[in-house]
Amino acid sequence: MIRAFALVLLLALASCATIENASDGTTMQVEGDRLYLSGTITSRTPANFERILARNPQVRTLVQTRVDGSIDGAATIRMGRLLRARGMDTHLPPGSIVDSGGVDLFLAGTRRTMAPGASLGVHSWRNAYREGSSYPRNSPEHEMTRRYVAEMLGSDAFYWFTLASAPSDGIHELTPGEIARYGLLTQPAAN
Repeated sequence: MIRAFALVLLLALASCATIENASDGTTMQVEGDRLYLSGTITSRTPANFERILARNPQVRTLVQTRVDGSIDGAATIRMGRLLRARGMDTHLPPGSIVDSGGVDLFLAGTRRTMAPGASLGVHSWRNAYREGSSYPRNSPEHEMTRRYVAEMLGSDAFYWFTLASAPSDGIHELTPGEIARYGLLTQPAAN
């Protein structure tokens, strides 16, 4: 009886992960030429993003309010490349908190602006086996995100910094000096 209950509980928990990624974990709202995004990026987010942009061709800026990251790095990169191909800007308003995969998405903006009081947080990634920071630099596990960061910023230095900044279960809030050093903003802080 206890084993049967444990098996049912395990299956239920496993299906939650599948259900979570089967839906879009973000909220998107269009206001004029701005698309406001909050939540967690999933495998469904890029398709919903494309659908919203197709219906709202006037959108020029993605405004990230509270983006805690991504559960699908490839989806985040797909969405970022679409954003860059459309020549869209990214902006963080006062009080916004954007972490992990949300930062990767922010990097895709043609113009990247951040208001005082906004926050960017980074950390190492982790796969089922180990921390990304523990892989040798020439390991193929780095290529997808390393290449993306280099495309967006012209260098992969920020990628290597994120790996060393905090373990995957932590977060490092970027300082103004770090934001400037890695060229994350294209313009000084704005509202």
